[in-house]
Amino acid sequence: MTALWRRLDVLGHDAAQISPNDGGWILTGAAAFMHETGPAGVAYLVQTDESWRTKRGTVRGFVGDRSINFDIRRDAENWRLNGVVVPGLGHLLDLDLSFTPATNLLQLKRAAPRIGESVSLPAAWFSLNDGRLTELPQIYKRLTEKTYDYAAPSVPYRAVLEVDKDGFAMSYPGLWRREG
Repeated sequence: MTALWRRLDVLGHDAAQISPNDGGWILTGAAAFMHETGPAGVAYLVQTDESWRTKRGTVRGFVGDRSINFDIRRDAENWRLNGVVVPGLGHLLDLDLSFTPATNLLQLKRAAPRIGESVSLPAAWFSLNDGRLTELPQIYKRLTEKTYDYAAPSVPYRAVLEVDKDGFAMSYPGLWRREG
C-alpha cells in the first residue's frame, strides 16, 4: 500500500509505503518540503509489532543547512531518543511524526474504532522543529467508514480527516491532500 500527499500550507510532498515485516508492519516514506529554515528532505521509517504498536522509528535527512539523524525506540517501559530515555512517555504506544500524515494510519489500525466510537490515542510526538519527543494528546471519533473527527488540542488542530480503504489519510484539512 502506498500513498502520495501534497502539502497545503507550504510547498512540499510526502510519499509513504506500508508493508508486512517480521510479524508486524513497516512504514517507510520520504518528505520534501519548504521548512521555515529552508528546503527539507526527510526519510523516515516506523516499525510496529503485529498489533500495530510502535517498536522503533528513524528520521534522517536535512532541514535547511542542518543534517538530522534520529533513532527512536520503544521498549516495555520507555521511549528512547538517540539512546537517551525520554521520561514520562512509557505509557504511549504510538509514534507520530510531526511532518507527515502517514503515521495516523498506524494509530487507527491499532485502535480500530467502530463508527460512532471516540478513542483517546495519545502518541509520542517527534517534532522536526526542535528534535524532541513529547506527548501529543489526540482524540479520534469515527464518523463514517472513511471519516474521523480528529482533535489534537495541544497543537492546536481539529478537523474531519478522510481516509481511504487502507487507512491512509486522503484529506488532512489545511495541511495535506492525497494525490493520485
